[in-house]
Amino acid sequence: MMGLILDDAAVFPPGNLPLSEAVAAHRLHRTRWYADLVGPLVVPAAALPALAGAGPLDVAVVVPDAEGAAAALVAAPEGIRVVALEVTEASVAALQAAIGEPAEVTVHLEVPRDDRRDAVIADLVGTTYLAKLRTGGVRADLYPDEAELAATVAALVEAGVPFKATAGLHHALRNTDPETGFEQHGFLNLLAATGTTDAAVLAVRDARELPELPASSLLRSIGTCSITEPIDELTALGLLELTR
Repeated sequence: MMGLILDDAAVFPPGNLPLSEAVAAHRLHRTRWYADLVGPLVVPAAALPALAGAGPLDVAVVVPDAEGAAAALVAAPEGIRVVALEVTEASVAALQAAIGEPAEVTVHLEVPRDDRRDAVIADLVGTTYLAKLRTGGVRADLYPDEAELAATVAALVEAGVPFKATAGLHHALRNTDPETGFEQHGFLNLLAATGTTDAAVLAVRDARELPELPASSLLRSIGTCSITEPIDELTALGLLELTR
């Protein structure tokens, strides 16, 4: 699957796994045949103190702003390695002033869903920072429609900015959640969208109707509250070879 990484967001909704259970489950995933596809455990900054004694462990820390990013880099307990930061809202200039461009930390800056989008993407060009797209959430209005998401992906591709996507990507293909009725994007649809300008690819619900997935993609990872569900779906679709 072109090296697309599954960032382990088990502690976030709708998974809401208690931190200790999430750590234990994450360690187990790292021993499985699909370990190469498992990214860091994603945690809120407030959870860092509770990870004392849980190392060695690689984490991605969600922070609100540039100040929070700087604080997270020095707040990790012994044995906890911050390998990524996910910054909810900040300017590129503020981030550079606060933390520079650390070589060992992948920094994601969330792209706003308003008229600031293009300026933020433009500011990311030429930096080591990656973009972060929010593709869903606990309310229907948190899901961008096909046109909006396709336009954002196209802007990132045109600018050459790598990105991750998170929230609402519960399945490989576009689907309607049976409990909430929300229209949810599929992560394979999103991957396919990085190789085409046709927004309709985001509405495809049958893998046989997807265009050929691009040989390389700027979509580097997705956040998921379940690691096994996407692995199982990709295996069933013949996109992963199960090896033990």
